[in-house]
Amino acid sequence: MATLGPQSHVFAESYVAEDYVLADARARSTEIGVDPVDTGTGAALRLLTAAAGARAVVEVGTGVGVSSVWLLRGMRPDGVLTTIDLEPEHQRQARLAFREGGFTPSRTRLIAGRALDVLPRLADGAYDMVFVDGDRAEYPQYVAEAYRLLRPGGVVAVAGALGGGRVPDPAARDPQSVTLRELAKSVRDSDDWLPALLPVADGLLAAVRTHGTR
Repeated sequence: MATLGPQSHVFAESYVAEDYVLADARARSTEIGVDPVDTGTGAALRLLTAAAGARAVVEVGTGVGVSSVWLLRGMRPDGVLTTIDLEPEHQRQARLAFREGGFTPSRTRLIAGRALDVLPRLADGAYDMVFVDGDRAEYPQYVAEAYRLLRPGGVVAVAGALGGGRVPDPAARDPQSVTLRELAKSVRDSDDWLPALLPVADGLLAAVRTHGTR
């Protein structure tokens, strides 16, 4: 079985180029010490969002708007992105990216707060996609909330699912690696999800909510 070498990985990650809107947002991320999604992950998010025909998306972890712009570009023109971040300053920076990208204020709903306080207030079954890029220790709770928030056929996408390459190593027993490893296993083994683990950047765990009920 052929495997991707480093050169193939670099080629795949740069296959879709970023424009000045994303480049500027990425530069602002560096300035304030926020680690945004890489280009390959962003392109995958845009693809998943477009494939879902998404009008309503929830994002856990606004950052300064890099992933938000990718999501918005995959959504329907009348879609609304609800994006949550603990830091109001991050979201202030994200608004710059939204303006530069030509998105009207009505396309985004920015909520400052802890995700686990905000998510329970959102409506059941009202969303087409949930993107998770927040506190890794809280990922299992985010995914549980995503199941409730998504319509049947909706998509959850979880960034950083490979945990810096430690998740595939059974000898890595630090709390974050264990949490991510157990999450990946629980999603894979559940009848609630139809999953795939995409090898972009640090791993993107994506899963479709099945039509079954718990």
